[in-house]
Amino acid sequence: MINKKYKEIRADRFSIKAHKGHVYMKISLLNDSFPPVIDGVANVVMNYASILNDMDGNSVMVATPKYPEADYYQYPYLVIPYQSFDTTQIIKGYRAGNPFAIREFQDMKEFAPDIIHSHCPVSSTVLARLLRRDTGAPIVFTYHTKFDVDIARAVKAQIIQKEAINVLVSNIEACDDVWVVSKGAGENLKSLGYEGEYRIMNNGVDFAKGLSSQSAVLEATKDYDLPEGVPVFIYVGRIIKYKGLSLILDACEILDKAGMDFRMVFVGSGPDADELKARAIGLGGKVIFTGPIYDREVLKAWNTRADLFLFPSVYDTNGLVVREAAACGLASVLIKDSCASEGITDGRNGYIIEESGQAMADLLLRVCKDMDNVHDVGMHAMDEIYISWEDSVHKAYERYGEVLDLKAAGKLEDHRKLTARLEDYSYLFEKYSDVLTHFPFDIQDDIKDFSHGLYHEVKNFSINSTNKINEKIEKFYNAYDKFISEIDRS
Repeated sequence: MINKKYKEIRADRFSIKAHKGHVYMKISLLNDSFPPVIDGVANVVMNYASILNDMDGNSVMVATPKYPEADYYQYPYLVIPYQSFDTTQIIKGYRAGNPFAIREFQDMKEFAPDIIHSHCPVSSTVLARLLRRDTGAPIVFTYHTKFDVDIARAVKAQIIQKEAINVLVSNIEACDDVWVVSKGAGENLKSLGYEGEYRIMNNGVDFAKGLSSQSAVLEATKDYDLPEGVPVFIYVGRIIKYKGLSLILDACEILDKAGMDFRMVFVGSGPDADELKARAIGLGGKVIFTGPIYDREVLKAWNTRADLFLFPSVYDTNGLVVREAAACGLASVLIKDSCASEGITDGRNGYIIEESGQAMADLLLRVCKDMDNVHDVGMHAMDEIYISWEDSVHKAYERYGEVLDLKAAGKLEDHRKLTARLEDYSYLFEKYSDVLTHFPFDIQDDIKDFSHGLYHEVKNFSINSTNKINEKIEKFYNAYDKFISEIDRS
């Protein structure tokens, strides 16, 4: 149940009150990733939670799938981890949440949010819809990621990809206010079949604007060969090829053959790290892999030391790392028409190239002849594209208030398509919640085995796997029948 600190919050739902220009709210943030998993969206949720919680009078609750041995009591706001299944072999590093986890859902209801903000269109938004049904709080949804790319990576069969996208879009259309992190993200969402409206709400950066001290830079980089006068390029993020990292190595090989001395630094970890490291061996000490850097001050020092940030991703919808680099006066090299290139003027506050290793190499060979100009472009990036998390979250908070005003006036557009089956189905679980929390563990295990097995079969779908999927569905029905029988006996 909710811990003692939050039990002390008065039991009745907070009313929306103004005090010295501030509106008190109880805010639920939902996302499928949160520490110990660190990714871009988890970072967004942590910044939202921290800044909103620091506003006098606010209360914040984060709901996220539970990871074994994680410490969820270390935060100054409430975190409710709910039941999850181990899908880390299918979706590298991630567990899938069960939005019908009864015990935890009761705690979320007890929190009684004024507004619900989901950051993932899968189990988090299913959970948000159930929570809205019982609390009446409107749902804000932010579209952060090109999920069609993630689905295509996880599922081979196109027919299942299509169905998965349809479910995802239906979930988003059920929300009350839809946000995207860039125009490109919004257009991607439209391309998936989303027919509603959206508003662009930029994410912020948790680096303070300005350079790290020389002593901090020397301390952060002391173990690496970074000669003075040699250009240093840097990439920060997941080490995964779909972010265009092979293109960076293509460019490095071209620069090396041209006789140019440089250092290329990859900061991060990911499933393709070993493959890229093996490829970089031929470049000797010119390519450096530091592994992940979690200390933000150390990362800021690396950005201060570097001369250019290379980010050839056409996958990312926003590219927070580009603005993090800008906070340190570091310009980025970006792909033409990518989401990350929005707001960039080539040669003024960044550089824009075609999507090829040759184009990147040509640009680096050209601009590195005048490093003073490169650094000037970086300072323009600091002045023109930087946005702090405080500014970003305060803008979001203002929109929360507008959404609540619309709700109070009865003017919220009804986005709740295809909601009835999902929300009615949950009543069965709620009605028998006491039994559910005590019914035999072998039935729970049957259902968990079904979920994990079905993920595996869908991932490797083929005509030959149809019978296996049918067998698993039959096993699930048998487990469900046992559950109903247990209810009848209670």
